[in-house]
Amino acid sequence: MTVAHLDKTSHAIGLMSGTSADGIDAALVQITGSGAETRVDLMEFDFVPFPSDLRDTILRSSEISTARVDEICRLDVILGEWFAKAALVLCVKAGEKPEMIDFIGSHGQTIHHLPELTTVHEFSTRSSLQLGDPSVIAERTGITTISDFRARDLAAGGQGAPLVPIVDYLLYASAELSRVLLNIGGIANLTHVPAGCALEEVIAFDTGPGNMLLDALVMEITNGALSFDRDGEIASRGTESAELLNILMANPYLTLEPPKSTGREMFGHKAISEILTWRGKISDEDLVATLTSFTVESIADAIDRHVTSRETAEEILVSGGGAKNPSLMRLLETRLKKHRIRDLEALGMLSEAKEAVAFAVLANETVSGKPGNVPGATGATHPVVLGVIAPGAGARFSVD
Repeated sequence: MTVAHLDKTSHAIGLMSGTSADGIDAALVQITGSGAETRVDLMEFDFVPFPSDLRDTILRSSEISTARVDEICRLDVILGEWFAKAALVLCVKAGEKPEMIDFIGSHGQTIHHLPELTTVHEFSTRSSLQLGDPSVIAERTGITTISDFRARDLAAGGQGAPLVPIVDYLLYASAELSRVLLNIGGIANLTHVPAGCALEEVIAFDTGPGNMLLDALVMEITNGALSFDRDGEIASRGTESAELLNILMANPYLTLEPPKSTGREMFGHKAISEILTWRGKISDEDLVATLTSFTVESIADAIDRHVTSRETAEEILVSGGGAKNPSLMRLLETRLKKHRIRDLEALGMLSEAKEAVAFAVLANETVSGKPGNVPGATGATHPVVLGVIAPGAGARFSVD
């Protein structure tokens, strides 16, 4: 079965909720062409926060010790409703009627990611679970919805992540500059796009924690009054503990060779519980400063190991919530002073919109019948078309 993309130019919505589970990034874009001809214009962006009780349910459902099958079952539908709401709110903000949107690309909400090959019931498998029922999104909005992007790459032997590298390549490759696209969300990830490279030469992987541990620590030490270290203010009052930083940097994930991906399973509840045992040994401000340094050092170490050990990288383009943390960015600029570090907005892309835009572009590749994975980044045996399509009431695609 192939899906024919009827229009060369599409209006599409990308929806993304990351490992921080704080809400939904929604981007409305105009996409012209596909594959190497892809051109994207961001028309509108919005962030729809989750209520605190919903976020608590997501986080509870992401931990083996607290997850319940009945909550997960209901959460899939509830999150579908929330993703649909985010798309419709974005349409209102943009002054765009839903029937004028060609398709939605929804990443969903990851609640568990198991990228390591494991033999279960006679089959060797990798798996990853994203919630946010696309049928609910399509039914509520009337817009064709593409989701479940990770599953086909997993079936082809990959880790189902990272998925953004092909978008980084299509939108930010340069004939003259070797670039690192660094996104600091809950988890930090990077894509290295060498100057003038082919897609097969792209390197991409999760480096380790981005804001996930920092946010969890700040919530704990403020008794929930703050959900993140706004402007890096708490970290700026502290001093890193070299002893704790060395312990954190000994995490075995950091020395794994790509392809590799990670999430809350490695840097979630268990990790923050161990870090909290240091309360009283050092101040809360020093703890926040140390975790900020951990994020920076794990990113810098990954670039040293897997990028600059092979070739140069003239500039690093930073996106995600971490790009808005001055304390973190100052440390990153000091640690990677040989590189030019810029916010992705220097290239005209709203930093916080990057990953939502990426899933609109991935959906565009899907409806164009083109592969969306980068086997060298995910470990898949071959390129595959990603995603499952839930047709909307006014679908503008033919299915042959």
